Amino acid sequence: MESKLGSWVAGENFFDRETELVILETRVSERNHVVLSGQRRMGKTSLLRELGRRLENKSWIALFVDVENARSAEDVIAAIASATFPHRPLISRIRNGMKDWFADNVEEIDIQSFGVNVRAKLTENSWQHHGRQLLEECSTTEEPVVLVIDELPIFLKRMVNADGNANRVEEFLSWLRATTQILGRQCPTFLLSGSIGLQPLVNRLRISDRINYLDPFRLDPWDQATTVACIEKLSNEYRIALDDSVGEAIYEKLGAGIPHHVQSFFARLRDHCVQSSRNVVRVSDVEEVYRTKLLGASGQSDLVHYESRLHEALDGDAYSLAMEILAESALEGSFTQDAERSLVSHYENLTDNVAGRISEVLDVLLHDGYLEEGERGYRFCSNLLKDWWASRFRNHHIALSERNQQTQR
Repeated sequence: MESKLGSWVAGENFFDRETELVILETRVSERNHVVLSGQRRMGKTSLLRELGRRLENKSWIALFVDVENARSAEDVIAAIASATFPHRPLISRIRNGMKDWFADNVEEIDIQSFGVNVRAKLTENSWQHHGRQLLEECSTTEEPVVLVIDELPIFLKRMVNADGNANRVEEFLSWLRATTQILGRQCPTFLLSGSIGLQPLVNRLRISDRINYLDPFRLDPWDQATTVACIEKLSNEYRIALDDSVGEAIYEKLGAGIPHHVQSFFARLRDHCVQSSRNVVRVSDVEEVYRTKLLGASGQSDLVHYESRLHEALDGDAYSLAMEILAESALEGSFTQDAERSLVSHYENLTDNVAGRISEVLDVLLHDGYLEEGERGYRFCSNLLKDWWASRFRNHHIALSERNQQTQR
């Protein structure tokens, strides 16, 4: 098992998640269309890739499509077509069934040229017909097909941002749902995922019925035992000794076993050992590396990702409200009902229906794993995120209760 950061992992580098794989494989095998959710850095893409690998070993065809950079439904259909390109029996079947769409010399071009040629033939008026035709051809293969569409919510949010009109999002999701109904059990099985939540987006647009056919599956953080087991396996691989309770200390500092954060912590502890010319990690090293590395300059790129993804999920006043809520939760321990009333009072002359906007923002923050409900209000799920947000806003945030007092003076 390698220490890997930043990219999805598979095979021997894929750790745990056996229960999740069994559940997902069962749902896919029963032709259930699934929407996978979970907070950032949870390993959703790695899970889907590993699932695809295992299904391919059982004679499935697994198609992976990343639509993060797509700007239109036409782009998505072209991306799905490109995903079929490496599967020669499948692409031959599609070409024979769609002679008016595919060039005769498909075997003589590379995948990039193929994608460009397909995209050039798609228009705003033709993508639904050609897209359904494409999926129909996929459904006629002897091997069942699973189609993974990653970062779908980012694509849909980009379409909304382009013109402020939800009609194109509704049109695409309605087409997807209608296609599954028309093709029935022969339809490729959809696995939809993304680093921002699909459910909060359709809730805000009031089109949640467009995804009511999708079976929701939540990917949660590792528990302490799994986190410790991962740390121990990595330390054995790299021949690094661990003092007693190092794994438990790592979990306590992180507060949640988010796989990427666990890997990142180990990588920085390993660097610390190299710099200290020793091959043993002490409990005291955990605190030092957490403070100077994970929360320091070298850890910023990992954590800034959370803020940038939130900016993609929310815009304008909603994003500003999210920053207020997260800063309050980090610096005051939680976002309480009193703090919420103060925030409403502070923004009521700046934002229409501020109470409703706060409710929508909290829906996103809960769904995407930033916050959870506690006894005193909403609090961070991850200590690492809480501590980073606290350091990020410590010099800029005034507690909402103090702002209320200042206003009343």
